[in-house]
Amino acid sequence: MLTYCRHCVMPDTKPDLLLDDEGVCNACRSYERRKHVDWDARYRELVEILERYRHRDGSHWDCIVPVSGGKDSTYQVVRMLQLGLNPLCVTATTCDLSAIGRRNIENLKRLGVDHIEVSPNPVIRAKLNRIGLEQVGDISWPEHVGIFTIPVRAAVQFGVPLVVWGENSQNEYGGPAAAADNNVLNRRWLEEFGGLLGMRVSDLVGMAGIEARHLLCYTYPSDDELARVGVTGLFLGHYLPWDGLSNALIAQANGFESLPTIVEGSMVNYENLDNHQTGIHDYFKFLKFGFGRATDLACLHIRRGRLTRQDGLEAVRRLDGRFPWTCLGKPLAEILRPLELTVDEFIRLCDRFTNKKIFKRDVSGALQKDREGNLTKLNYDNPA
Repeated sequence: MLTYCRHCVMPDTKPDLLLDDEGVCNACRSYERRKHVDWDARYRELVEILERYRHRDGSHWDCIVPVSGGKDSTYQVVRMLQLGLNPLCVTATTCDLSAIGRRNIENLKRLGVDHIEVSPNPVIRAKLNRIGLEQVGDISWPEHVGIFTIPVRAAVQFGVPLVVWGENSQNEYGGPAAAADNNVLNRRWLEEFGGLLGMRVSDLVGMAGIEARHLLCYTYPSDDELARVGVTGLFLGHYLPWDGLSNALIAQANGFESLPTIVEGSMVNYENLDNHQTGIHDYFKFLKFGFGRATDLACLHIRRGRLTRQDGLEAVRRLDGRFPWTCLGKPLAEILRPLELTVDEFIRLCDRFTNKKIFKRDVSGALQKDREGNLTKLNYDNPA
């Protein structure tokens, strides 16, 4: 049985999530503390930090902004331009880029920034996608590593010490207090929270013919390289109140494009638009922990008072954890083809990674699925 936060709808199976004596999760408590933050003082602190890295003579970029073209990175670029900075925007190309994802990257450039895009070897990337799926149940493993390593490698390569990240996910979604209060990205943060899931990049050498030279994009710079340039990072969400919907509205006002309908497995139309594999990533989260992207979003909106808990529960039950037959309109079989996986092989992987303690099973112990292949959780709320 799953135990849910009494304020939001997140189950206690989420890694790093803790429920207190009142049954409220640490992510909700973290958001409550925002009421006591002096955001004006935080903003002044941000301006002071940025001033230290600004090149007033125009001789160099002031900072690096990692960008996907999504709503949040578009918002980050808008804020840096408003503050008068000259950023170098760095994109780590996603695994299976959608047409709308490409249009949003091009829109981001039109905001008036220098931009570089690093596209990792697609043959190696497909192997890493499959290894991630088979070894740790995450098709997006290489993407989540690359979005942290590639911008930092660019910082070293181009001699730009300041990297401006978006939110600290440990603050937004819950995590150890030390991480929730952390406003600087460093090697320790990457190793602990950067999506490695216990599989180190060095572990991949020798798998599927992969050599060390194939993994440069996924390898963090050495401590000596970081020290030589003085690379540091800050989370913009530490200094400015972070809100995905607000970010989306600001991004849309600056040319960002959303979909006409909600994304499969989600409950909004303004995020996870760039990668056709994202639905698989979110589905495996549901299989392993009993919650997906709809739960994430419902919790964010409940904390902000936009959604009642009951409405959140109903939305999650209807939208979360649907088998990903399509993602952004692309059929599952086509998404799996570069990985040399069939749909039947994919389903067997799904069953292997499913936490069978939290889903309904028949008398023989087999997982119960409906005609669309969807599972049913044992409980969608705490017992009355």
